[in-house]
Amino acid sequence: MGRPLGYLFPLRLAGIALVVASGAVLVHAFARFVVEGLGTPAPAAPPERLVVGGLYRYVRNPMYVASVAAIVGQLLVLWRLDLIWYTIAVTVVVVLFVHLYEEPRLRAQFGSQYAEYQRRVGRWFPRLR
Repeated sequence: MGRPLGYLFPLRLAGIALVVASGAVLVHAFARFVVEGLGTPAPAAPPERLVVGGLYRYVRNPMYVASVAAIVGQLLVLWRLDLIWYTIAVTVVVVLFVHLYEEPRLRAQFGSQYAEYQRRVGRWFPRLR
């Protein structure tokens, strides 16, 4: 099929920006778990406290949002349209995981504190105030 046409260059730059920004978000979010939550995002060493600072003030799942954004960024950089299906599959798995496992576990662990956090902060997108 050949190399992408020159007009795709701005899309590739946007893809690079998405990958870099996503990496920064992931590092920031992981650091919040360690510093604020006194744990990690991994189920083997979960946080002791609910993490609500940093980017978690704006969206409840910045790590998942950043992960999907990184895949979209890779799609744009590599111009591999088969990554569209991968993006969709990852998104579906993440949404199901959050709905079926993560949110019920957080409600059980943090109770009314998590319920209030859910009320104030959007799951995937920041809420307009």
